[in-house]
Amino acid sequence: MNVIVANDRQVELSKIDIDTIKSISGTFEPQVLVEMFRTFFFNKMVLDVTALKNYESVNSYRTLISGLDAEKIIFYLPENTNLCTSSFLSQLINIGIYNFTTNLEGVKYLIKHSNSFKEVEHILTLANNRPTIETPKEHVDPYTVGLNSNVNVSVGPKIIGIKNLTKQGGATTFTYMLKNELSAVLGRNTVLAIEIDKNDFHVFNDKEMISANRNDVRSIIRKSSNYQVILIDLNEFPDLSICSDIYYLLEPSIIKLNKLIRRDSNIFEKMRGKKLVLNQSLLSEKDITDFEYEAKTDVFYNMPPLDDRKRNEAMKNFLYKAGFITGEIKENSTKVFGLFRR
Repeated sequence: MNVIVANDRQVELSKIDIDTIKSISGTFEPQVLVEMFRTFFFNKMVLDVTALKNYESVNSYRTLISGLDAEKIIFYLPENTNLCTSSFLSQLINIGIYNFTTNLEGVKYLIKHSNSFKEVEHILTLANNRPTIETPKEHVDPYTVGLNSNVNVSVGPKIIGIKNLTKQGGATTFTYMLKNELSAVLGRNTVLAIEIDKNDFHVFNDKEMISANRNDVRSIIRKSSNYQVILIDLNEFPDLSICSDIYYLLEPSIIKLNKLIRRDSNIFEKMRGKKLVLNQSLLSEKDITDFEYEAKTDVFYNMPPLDDRKRNEAMKNFLYKAGFITGEIKENSTKVFGLFRR
């Protein structure tokens, strides 16, 4: 089910034929919308951007997606305004917003098919090649539907959080394996891994896996803009807003599940709509279906035990599911996945 947040274009959005669980109208501070929908389970939010206070400032969008998943928000833009210029759209793309449109058909498309960076990359090219003074301003149709991407990486660092739900859920090794696989896909010196308030990464002897005090994390991120992806082993770090996406690791053994539920009986209610990864899991598909039914929450990925001395197909498939790569996986290919053009 979907959510509609409307203002100037409320009448238009009232006519759209989509399943809606909640609809509100008015003008809202970005942080108010974050608090309103942070724990509310929905498929996609259709946001008439005129409902966002200071919607002509990219900072309002940055605040919004610091607390809500940008991939789940469709930004409904007013046509023939400065928001539809390549210069403004490129700012949205640079902070990780790819799903925007000016018409109802675009909204319906994006509900079923979220854009990746590749679908909006041409807007950045247009912005970078534009004259210093745009006269008249060049407006862009932001309803982009190109679906031929092979590698999906955001502009600037995409910051991915890894957090254990169960005690010793395997976040350290998971981050290490994910970092290695991403580096193999994206190239050397493209991925940085940070662990907060611990010193476990030193055993990997990798200069791009570092330990940091929680007070230094934001500073390190600001100084690491040359990386495409930053992975953060969050441990007990409370400020999750630093991440553009978070994967919650749960080891589904009976003893660890029982300990988790005793520690927080509402844990799975809190996980609804978040990306739950069963880590070091030997569950079958039927077991996962039963688990989702009992926990009343979805499993994003079922990760089996991995051999940390080599690349693993399960981790490659995780990258595919997470949207770092797109395309069809070709069997019997001599290249990894048969997806990447070198």
